Formats: sequence, C-alpha cells, structure tokens
Amino acid sequence: MTVELDGAGVVVTGGGRGIGAALATRLAAEGARVVVADLDGEAASEVAARIGGTAVPGDAASEDGVRALIAAAREALGEIDLFCANAGIAVAGGPEVADDVWERVWEVNVMAHVRAARELLPRWLERGRGHFLATVSAAGLLTNLGSAPYSVTKHASLGFAEWLEVTYRHRGIRVQAICPQGVRTDMLADAGPAGAALLAADAITPEQVADAAVAGLRDGRFLILPHPEVAEYYAHRATRTDRWLAGMNKLQRKLEDAS
Repeated sequence: MTVELDGAGVVVTGGGRGIGAALATRLAAEGARVVVADLDGEAASEVAARIGGTAVPGDAASEDGVRALIAAAREALGEIDLFCANAGIAVAGGPEVADDVWERVWEVNVMAHVRAARELLPRWLERGRGHFLATVSAAGLLTNLGSAPYSVTKHASLGFAEWLEVTYRHRGIRVQAICPQGVRTDMLADAGPAGAALLAADAITPEQVADAAVAGLRDGRFLILPHPEVAEYYAHRATRTDRWLAGMNKLQRKLEDAS
C-alpha cells in the first residue's frame, strides 16, 4: 500500500524551512495539494505562496494547536491523505538540561506525532486508508552525541511510528519513518563544532531528503534512509551492541579531546 501523490491532500509540519520546505515543494511538484504548517507564519506563507499551497501558522505540537491544524487542513483539503510529521527541535546537553527544555523537546518531537495520530485515526480508519510520514532522523535508530534530549525523543518517535504501523497496517493505515543523518539545515548549523565534526562531511541537502522521501513513499518501505550506510550502522547496533557502544564512546572521547 503506497500513497498516490497526484491530487493527494498533504500536511507538512515544520514546512517553513529546511526539510519541511523541501518536502512541501517536492510533494507539490508531484501534484499534491499541500498545507504548510509552521510556528513561523511568515515562513509558512512564503513556502505556500511559492508552491500554490495553503499556509497554516501555529504550534503543531500542543493539543490545541494540533487540533486547530487538522481542522484547518481538512477545511482546505477536504481529506488528509498524507500527514508529514516533520517539525522537530534539538538542544545540546544531557541530564543537566532543564526540565522545561526536556518537556518542550518531548512535546515537539514525540507528542506532536501522538496528538496528530489521535486526530487523524478515526477518520482514516473509517475510510480504510491514511498515510503518516514521521521525520525521525538517524538519531532515532542510532544516537546523537551531544544531545540526550534529541536522541531520547527521536528513539521515542521511531517507537511510536513502529507501533502505529504494526497496529493499523491491516486496516489500511501506512506509517513510514525517514531517518537522515546530517542535513544542511539550520539545525546542523546550530549544532556547533561537534555537530560539524560528526555530520558535516556527509551532509546532504534538504532537497535530497525530499527526493528520498518521495522514492520511499512510492516503494512503501518503513525505513527511508537518505544515507544508505545508516542501515549498516543500525544492523551493527543490534547485532554487535557492545562493540558499537565502544566505538561510539571512542568517537565521543575524540570530540572531547578536540574541544
């Protein structure tokens, strides 16, 4: 079961810039009718105007914000065929990060997906079809040195996507997770020297991520990996766990020595 993009009603959260803007642009080029959602209303409007879509400014993470987004998208599209849960945030640090920051990252990276599914599923199940694409990041399959909140929440968003897929697949609901490594976005720029050392050399453009997403939507595979080598890393993490952890710790020490 794959989604037919031509004529599809699509929502892209975090669509004002980066991967979200590239996704919205690429999906519109495939003939989709796109709602661009972003906390930055001006950015959302700029992308929507460029692709002939509809801008919905607002918080796509809070309960009220998600409910308002889904309602506005249904008004604009009639039905939502594909929901791209793309909005995400990252902060540096570990357990010392303040609770309110942990909570905000959790809200955006995980609960936004839960709340969107809560609003979407009843009608999707009634129709017998619906498609959910979660932007998870390779951090959800592996880890992200330097940011515990990002690593933990991306693992959780992957877990939720997996749960949705195994629970509702036989009822016509398809779920996929796109998991890039470094992407040339503001998030990578804000990651500082550690992020650059880890990811910059192999970083790809948001447009390349969007191309991979469309290819993945067409072939239906659950994990969409714009960096194919992530599959090998993921396999090593699962089958050679101690060796993989030791290797990641070695990389962590190198970063500390460099800084």
